[in-house]
Amino acid sequence: MSNKTHDLIRESALRTIQMQASAIAGLSSFVDEGLCNAVDVIAAGKGRLVVSGIGKSAIIARKIVATMNSTGTPALFMHAADAIHGDIGMVQEDDIVLIISKSGDSPEIKVLASLVKNFGNILIGMVGNLKSYLSAQSNIIINTTIEQEACPNNLAPTTSTTGQMVMGDVLAICLMEMKNFKTDDFAKFHPG
Repeated sequence: MSNKTHDLIRESALRTIQMQASAIAGLSSFVDEGLCNAVDVIAAGKGRLVVSGIGKSAIIARKIVATMNSTGTPALFMHAADAIHGDIGMVQEDDIVLIISKSGDSPEIKVLASLVKNFGNILIGMVGNLKSYLSAQSNIIINTTIEQEACPNNLAPTTSTTGQMVMGDVLAICLMEMKNFKTDDFAKFHPG
């Protein structure tokens, strides 16, 4: 490879890192009543936190579930597409449902949000579009709106999924602190 090619690679890499860092910094303006209410409700909940999404948001949902379980908040993952084909049966009466979506308007998310509302569970929407169906159906909204994806075509979920991941970590850390979850507690869930 030529030095010119490497210069282009470095330029692209630095631009991507800067866009991601800027998007994360922008999340601080979304530390609002919605986020506080979500932490309060999850901390006081008698059931589990059921986290769902579709596409790349589903992958982020799995990571959030893993973090929650290892830090003292019982959680499980439910894929939005599977939920509307029977897996919604895993949601129990006292469970809180967190649906993650950038658009908040995909067909699976719309059906799932309606089902959760009909079941009477608290629905938390972690959403990047405050005018979406998910936003309108949610009892609590965690805003993850971003200006632009790091993808040069503004299509591939990059900056949006980074924002979702960070807000999931924010929830987990806030819950740990509210529950006074300590090193010894962490060790119980990490015997390996």
